[in-house]
This record gives sequence, C-alpha cells and structure tokens, in this order.
Amino acid sequence: MKVILKTEGLMKTFRLTAKQQKLQNTKKKVITAVDNLNFEAYEGEIFGLLGPNGAGKTTTLRMLATLIKADSGDAIVDGASIKTDPAAVRGKIGFLTSELKLEDFFTPNYLFDFFAKLHNIEPSVSERRKKELFAKFGVDRFAEVKVSNLSTGMKQKASLVISIVHDPNIIIFDEPTNGLDVITAKVVTDFLVELKEQGKTVIVSTHIFSLVEKLCDRAGIIINGKMIACDTLANLTSEKNLEDVFFDLYAETVGEAI
Repeated sequence: MKVILKTEGLMKTFRLTAKQQKLQNTKKKVITAVDNLNFEAYEGEIFGLLGPNGAGKTTTLRMLATLIKADSGDAIVDGASIKTDPAAVRGKIGFLTSELKLEDFFTPNYLFDFFAKLHNIEPSVSERRKKELFAKFGVDRFAEVKVSNLSTGMKQKASLVISIVHDPNIIIFDEPTNGLDVITAKVVTDFLVELKEQGKTVIVSTHIFSLVEKLCDRAGIIINGKMIACDTLANLTSEKNLEDVFFDLYAETVGEAI
C-alpha cells in the first residue's frame, strides 16, 4: 500500500495566559498539545484519529492543513512537506472543520466560484463540478441564499462542497458529524465512503467510537497529545470492542479508570 501521508515527530505547544491557567486550574505556563506524533495514512483508506476532547486531534489536523506551524517535526503529504512547502500541501488537501465559518454575507454559489478561482480551476471544470456537488448535497436549491439564512446542516454541506472544490486526493475532516442531525450526518458519512471508493485518502478525527467502527480501515488512538495505539480496526478490536480497548488504554495512560 502506498503511504500518502506520514507524520514525523510532530510537536506543538501553546503558552497559557493567566486566565487560561486559572480556568484549567494549573500553574503550567506552557502545555504540550501534540507530543512527538507519528502515524501513516495510506492511499484509498479512511484513517480515524480517535481521542477525547483536548487530546490534540484538532491541533494535529490544523498542522497537517498548514493552518498552524509545528514547533518541531514534519509531515509529508503526497510528497510535499508541511514545513518547507505548505503551498503545495494546501493544493493537495481538502480540509473541513465544524469551526469553519463561511462569510454570512455571501452565497454558496459565490463562495464556490471564489475558491475555484483561488485554486486556478478552469471555469468550465468549476461549473461542472459545482453542478454535480450542489445537486448531490441539495445545495443547488439554496445556491443564491446568503449563508446567514442557511440552516446549520446546509451550512455544513456548503462548507464540505467548498472545501473539495479542487477535487483533492486527500480529504481531512475534523469531527465530520459534529452538530449535525442524523440525516445530514448520514449524507456526510456516505460521502466519505464514496471518496474512499474513488481511491482518495480520508482522515477523520472524532471521539465517537461507532463512527470509527463504521467508517475506518485503520485508526490511531491519541491521548494527551501522544499516539497510544495505531493499527487496523480488525487488529485493534480482535479481542475487545473499540470502546473497551480505548478505555483500557486511557486507564493505562492517564492512570485512572472511567
């Protein structure tokens, strides 16, 4: 199998303000969000990054998407380094997060065209792709409606469509079903499977065990910024279900059972 993405000792720390120290009840001035993280994702698979809130999942994906810089380490994304060639990485990936906020004043139609131009997509190709994606996700009926007037689910669908305007081979989703109703969530998860069937690599972060079990070929369990286990779903769950495996590892790592 071809390795399409490989992290090499990714590290990221954040300095805490006095207010943050108080809220987190700590005297630490610096926290380590991602600690020497190493994993690989293969071509044509769905890889799950599983962990609790605050484990470092979102920070990891933001580094992979070149939205923030790693303190040290690197990641090679389809041959391009996030450290030395971030522009090339951005051209190879699609990144979607529930925190992605589309500008309220604009319409899905305008935003799709805007990002297509940023990616230097030929107008004829852009129009064809927009027609296909808008129809698939039902965005076509709301193409000229301002984002501020869209439902939460439709905003998520529009964000998804816009994030893959350039038809990337690597798609990164941070909590893909977070805040979605069951119908919209199914549309999104079905699409992730479709992307895999097209030979694309999909990386998802989540804290939902059932989502990983349903979608992922392989998964990495991340706790306190460290990769605790990384294997195929079959190997991870050969003796126990994923939830039990996770909580056993959590107890060993943190030193307390839940």
